[in-house]
Amino acid sequence: MGANYFLLTLFPLFLAFSCTIKPTNGNAEVRALMEIKSTLDPENKKLFSWTSNGDPCSGSFLGVFCNEHHKIANISLQGKGLTGKLSPAMAELKCLSGLYLHYNLLSGEIPKELGNLTELTDLYLNDNNLSGTIPPEIGRMASLQGIQGMLKRLYLGFNQLSGPIPSKLATAPQLEVLEIQNNTLTGVVPPALRRLSGKFNYESNPGLCGTGFASLRVCTAWDNVNVNQVDPNEPNSNNNGVPKDVPETANVSRLHCNQTHCSRSSRFPQVIIVASVITVTVTLIVAVVFGIFRRRRFKQRVGNTSDASDDRLSTDQTKEIYKRSPSPLLTVEYSNHWDPMTPEKGYGSMRYEFLHGFKFNLEEVESATQHFTEVNLLGRSNFSAVYKGILKDGSIVAVKMISVTSCKSEETEFMEGLSLLTSLKHENLVKLRGFCCSKGRGECFLIYDFASKGNLSQFLDVEENSSHVLDWSTRVSIIKGIAKGLGYLHSSEPNKPSMVHRNISVEKVLLDQQFTPLILDCGLLKLLADDVVYSALKVSAALGYMAPEYITTGRFTEKSDVYAFGVIILQVLSGKGLLDCSMRLAAKSCNFENFIDPNLKGTFSVSEATLLTKLATSCTLEDPDSRPSMVSVNEELNRSSGG
Repeated sequence: MGANYFLLTLFPLFLAFSCTIKPTNGNAEVRALMEIKSTLDPENKKLFSWTSNGDPCSGSFLGVFCNEHHKIANISLQGKGLTGKLSPAMAELKCLSGLYLHYNLLSGEIPKELGNLTELTDLYLNDNNLSGTIPPEIGRMASLQGIQGMLKRLYLGFNQLSGPIPSKLATAPQLEVLEIQNNTLTGVVPPALRRLSGKFNYESNPGLCGTGFASLRVCTAWDNVNVNQVDPNEPNSNNNGVPKDVPETANVSRLHCNQTHCSRSSRFPQVIIVASVITVTVTLIVAVVFGIFRRRRFKQRVGNTSDASDDRLSTDQTKEIYKRSPSPLLTVEYSNHWDPMTPEKGYGSMRYEFLHGFKFNLEEVESATQHFTEVNLLGRSNFSAVYKGILKDGSIVAVKMISVTSCKSEETEFMEGLSLLTSLKHENLVKLRGFCCSKGRGECFLIYDFASKGNLSQFLDVEENSSHVLDWSTRVSIIKGIAKGLGYLHSSEPNKPSMVHRNISVEKVLLDQQFTPLILDCGLLKLLADDVVYSALKVSAALGYMAPEYITTGRFTEKSDVYAFGVIILQVLSGKGLLDCSMRLAAKSCNFENFIDPNLKGTFSVSEATLLTKLATSCTLEDPDSRPSMVSVNEELNRSSGG
């Protein structure tokens, strides 16, 4: 036992305080981020949103996510084209649990200071140009005596790392995945790594050897010498040049020893250090307990003058907490014991049975998208990004990435939204393949079937003779398909309630290889926080899709979808994304010469054009009660025939 034991026993108390007490000096982490930025992105081409006067927990800092205590918990900058180096300043982010810097062009060595991040569970540095050795401090981070090591996943593959695998890394108690493939590592692979089985990837390191690993060569005496390249005259070596079994602990009180004598010079400083640590810790504990006592006394005094009779949060108090929290879902996890990021906890009950068969894990999603590389980025909005991906079965998918800060904070609402999404099944709706949430990344993912032709807006405002000019029959087929999809949404079925899309537009209609229209984001708004929904709807309102009654009352009905559908008809027939007053008047009077897309060069059915134009006009009437229902619209379209 001794000094080390006391220090290492007390250290978790400091860590717990540092990651749960709201910081009094918020600039410390900002200063660290500025240092990190200067090394990761020296030309300031990618991280310009990181500013010294900004708030990293506001959502404005690219790839930075905070916990509910307003401290930085994750940095996700994979595939951003970063060309700098890793900064030792990362060690200043004491509550960092996930660091995702894979698929960049980073060079230099891995800072040993990363070993100080005792909360880190995920470290992704693969697919860069990193060189040097794997710092033994990373192994120490996960195996300190008296501290529950947190490191679970370490990705260092496809770099230029050299030297041996640190022995302490092999015995890290929480380690589940280790990928070091395609480096120039050498020496004996620690036998303890056999326990990782298929989750230990060591391929393409010719210098490695070991026993019990399928594709590793057997070690020779030369390999052993390489592993133990230690000077026999070093204090920590025996006469044969082999390191003594000195534990790699916190480096606080390593003895100054030679072969026969031990120096006592460090004993007195150790006593001072231990005494100081104990004093500071006790002071902190007393301060916190006193603070809690005063807060409860204050609550009791307030309770005596109000109707509150228990310790539960009121609705207003809860809203205030969410307002302060940078991450609503993480707030729920801590305050209501609900963790949507942990499937075995969140999906275990019978009421979440609907998610079985829809769950993906993070490894599957990352593998499909090549770790969300920019090459696979299909599009980005204020609250999400969409990536193209390929699943292991070869099928192509689209992965919508949504930050947890954009999602609803209440468990019931969020899970009801998911239940609704999984219940939707129709030939004119984009098929939802599955769902995944990552606590480490602070993001949720929706996996959809991929639509190869993109969205409908790409076929508007096109040049003459472009391959994107849709012929007449295709336009009619698309309009009918959208009508069927909306009719399905508005209908009520045994396993699906009726619902309103609320945000239908040409951007929300995808086209597959056969130009079948597929409505996107059905039910998605049910998952999103109110302010995010409002922001999304503002865009639609600016483009003219919002019904007049929403503008005045803020309420949506099925007739609001009908109005937007009428706008889409006019856009498809005219081939224009923006409709001016003259075009609307021409449509109302069936003046096709000034309304129908000139790219068709007169090749269209007048009878169908008349029917569709009148239908669009009735759908966009100002009075919602005067608009037809989608049932009536579909009946009218089914009666029509080409002419």
